[in-house]
Amino acid sequence: MKIAVYGQNYQNESNQKAFEILVNCLTNYKTQVFVESKFLEIQKETYHNDWSFGIFKELDNSYDLFISIGGDGTILRAITYVRDLDIPIVGINTGRLGFLATVQTNEIKDALSDIFNSKYKISNRTLVSVNVSPKNKLVTETNFALNEVTISRKNTTSMITVETHLDDEYLTSYWADGLILSTPTGSTGYSLSCGGPVISPNAGSFVLTPIAPHNLNARPLVIPDNTDVKLKVEGREDQFLLSLDSRIITLPNSTTVTIKKADFKIKMVELLNESFIDTLRKKMLWGEDRRN
Repeated sequence: MKIAVYGQNYQNESNQKAFEILVNCLTNYKTQVFVESKFLEIQKETYHNDWSFGIFKELDNSYDLFISIGGDGTILRAITYVRDLDIPIVGINTGRLGFLATVQTNEIKDALSDIFNSKYKISNRTLVSVNVSPKNKLVTETNFALNEVTISRKNTTSMITVETHLDDEYLTSYWADGLILSTPTGSTGYSLSCGGPVISPNAGSFVLTPIAPHNLNARPLVIPDNTDVKLKVEGREDQFLLSLDSRIITLPNSTTVTIKKADFKIKMVELLNESFIDTLRKKMLWGEDRRN
């Protein structure tokens, strides 16, 4: 099995511990292990074991598994490597919540045993793709997101107006700090903190969630995921921010942003004892009321 390992390129004791446990466990299996070049350099600064690794800067379809060490944000960056290659991703959680990265450091050994014995399932996650007019090189190079696409104000405390069309039909103009279009995967992220609903990962839906809207009757709206969404910004400033997960791009107000479902999905590895409902209950502390 050919495995790619990735993590954030800064020193982190939790990441280093997880990496060492992972590597030691992988020696029990017939694998070729390739580590992202910058992440490997960080690990070598602390640990000096005689590891024999390959290095990758880009991926191809020869890889069988992608292991992400970090939190959900690390997985969002990991998909820029995986793209449409159909490589399953397993997330080792050294972050906080961990809706995507669900394997804890003390569970690595058992998780690998299950994976190598095919005791897992695949959760296919929908992404969104973004096109802008006029074209922008930064958007063209990586024009997809797993969690959400966000339009927000820049360099101002004033609100912006986000004119919104669904399948070329005018919906409304949100007067707010911004607007989030979230996938089901991203519904437990930024959208949730702005009052959006939690959506099951296998639901064929997106949600539009305004950020601090001034028109108080503006509420999150769930739409089918085959909807084409077109956005246009007006405001006191000449520019606004477009973010695709954690990647932020500055665009002029003359830009039209079109968002639709991407033509590929990301494969997330789920162990058989895991489920979205179980993760949701644990991470959201549902049922923790003493009366239960």
